[in-house]
Amino acid sequence: MTDTLNDKKILILSTNYGTETSELTSPLSYLKEHGAQVTVAAPSTDPIATLEGDKDPGEKVTPDATLSDVRAADYDAVVVPGGTINADTLRTDSDAQALVKSFADDGKVVAMICHAPWLLVDSGLAKGKTLTSYHSIAADLRNAGATWVDQEVKVCPGNGYRLITSRQPDDLDAFNSTIEETLTAQA
Repeated sequence: MTDTLNDKKILILSTNYGTETSELTSPLSYLKEHGAQVTVAAPSTDPIATLEGDKDPGEKVTPDATLSDVRAADYDAVVVPGGTINADTLRTDSDAQALVKSFADDGKVVAMICHAPWLLVDSGLAKGKTLTSYHSIAADLRNAGATWVDQEVKVCPGNGYRLITSRQPDDLDAFNSTIEETLTAQA
């Protein structure tokens, strides 16, 4: 365990069903191991039923708070895991949209992996950003005004906030370390 993030508070947004297991549990563990205070928020405090590969039951994770009870002002960064079902549900959640908009408006770090950038489309935050994601949503992101690239991790400082994106679970090591490096550099 290192304490590189010991002064950082990070919010992870999820729905209560369909989040890709590793895309929630890996950043959660990594960030905590590096000293961050991490809050997991979902629509309700019922356990998050994660999925492996969008179909097989995965680990259950208990949220710390509801989406409606957290405020972006209390955190340094937001992390949004993917999973097709999670991302497709979260993108239309007004609380999730408002939170991500607040993080962006405040110039804070927004980190998303896999299908999670769908939330940027519905929040009106994709335009002008260069990012990556799971390949199947590239057209949606382009249609929303983003530039899509096929990279393990992409950091885009445009439009007043730092966006970190990755494509899939295989990119989690780079995703996690880039979140740490970005937050450490801001200290």
